[in-house]
Formats: sequence, structure tokens, C-alpha cells
Amino acid sequence: MARRRKGEDEHENHERWLVSYADFITLLFAFFVVMYSLSSLNEGKYRIMSDSVVSAFRNIASNSDSPRIISSPIPSIRPQASPPPSSSSETEEARKSRAERVKNMAEEIRKVLAPLVADGQVRVTEGAFGITVEINASVLFAPGEAQLGADAVRALRAVAEVVAGAEFPITVEGHTDITPIATAMFPSNWELSAVRASSVVRLFVDGGVKPSRLTAAGYGDQRPVADNTTPDGRARNRRVTILIESRVVEAEVSKPVKASGITDSILPPDAATPLPQAPAAGR
Repeated sequence: MARRRKGEDEHENHERWLVSYADFITLLFAFFVVMYSLSSLNEGKYRIMSDSVVSAFRNIASNSDSPRIISSPIPSIRPQASPPPSSSSETEEARKSRAERVKNMAEEIRKVLAPLVADGQVRVTEGAFGITVEINASVLFAPGEAQLGADAVRALRAVAEVVAGAEFPITVEGHTDITPIATAMFPSNWELSAVRASSVVRLFVDGGVKPSRLTAAGYGDQRPVADNTTPDGRARNRRVTILIESRVVEAEVSKPVKASGITDSILPPDAATPLPQAPAAGR
């Protein structure tokens, strides 16, 4: 059989590189199309996707028993105008108005209790947490008793008239000295102090103060303000404290009220004279 000579039936294609070049150009075109499509973001679809992701994370956080996940919403492409900040001047005016009402209330209480304030039986002070009215127990109760006397009822009703129109919470605290008591009605100073505070609360309710504003607390001899080893200290510790919680007034020293302010009192005429003091007995 005759051998074919080399290159007799073979034809070399010199344009094969065009196929590879065309493939490369096609891929490059597809690449730039994809890049362009990614750069042209649809804001509406993006917001829908963002809301869906945030909602999904919130559902996971609320339904999972694991520690709570706190997620923040993804910011939108177009910035939105933030709401205007609340005016601080309104808050400042409200605080000043509230503080002024508290000061006026404290002055009214000083006026209605002017005879007792002048006699040192009542202390009215204004502090960062409100108004404190400290009344010596001998003015309100007989030794070892929790029933208010007639003069004490008139004085406390006048105070109730002053605070009835406000919205501030009121806590009435009963305190005793360390002298023990053991009667059928009061087995200890705890019961005595609690019932005394409750007596004042009941009178305030009868005087028009909303019961939801009132709290009665008895502390026995556990919160002394003076030395229990002396008669004067024990007399100071036997007290009822009325706390009017406003939390707006700066702390300041209590203002003394002159005896001349008695004529401005809103107490009945027969209450303008100093109240009789009970004997300096224990409790």
C-alpha cells in the first residue's frame, strides 16, 4: 500500500483563535452585565427585603428560649427626616410649675399648723423628695393610745384640706421610742406605731384625700431621730411623719414661722390657740 506523503490531506486552520476570543468577549460582556445589575438597586425591593429580615429576627428573638436577641432595623437607602426634638423649655416650665405648687403647699401647711410650729411640736421641711411634716405624738395621741384627740383631728383636717387637691403620693409613718408596751390591743411598739399611722390615714380619707395616694407604715422604735437614753430624745422619737412625695424641690433648711402667722391660719377660731400637751410619758 502506498504511503501518503505528510501534509497531503491535512489543512491547518489559522482562524481557531477567533473561537477562544469570542468566548472571552462573551464572558466579559456577561460579567459587566451582572455588575451593572448589582449596582442598579431597586429601592422598593430592598426595603421589602430589609423589613422581612428585621421581622424574621424579631420573631426569633421573641419565640426563642435562648437569651434575647436585640436587633436594630437596617437603615433605608434614602435618609428620612428625623422628628424634631422635644422642647426642653416645656419640661423646664412644667418642673418649675410643679416646684412652685410644692412650695405653696408647704407654706399652707406651715400656716395651718402655725401654733404647733411656733411651739416646736411640728417641723415642716422641704427636701429633694418633697415635703416632710413631723408631728410630735404627744400632740396627737394619749400615751399608749392610737385614737386621735379632738384638737389633733382639727389640725390634721386642716392639713388634709391643703393636700387633698394635689396629686402627690402621701406616706404616713408611725414611730415610737424604745419604751416597751404590752397591752391587749398593742402587744408591741410595732402595732402601736402602725395603728397610729392608720388613724391619720383614715382621717385624711375622711378629709377628701384619695385613698390611692395614701400609705400607712409603722416602724416602731427602729428609726429614731434622737437619743433614746434621754427624756427629750424619747419625746422626739415618739412622732408621726407625713411625707408628701413630690421629688422636685431642692433641699433647704426648714423655714421658721412666726407666731404672728397664727391669724392667717385656716383652722377654726377655737384652734388658733396652742394645743394642750400630753404628759411626757413613754410611747
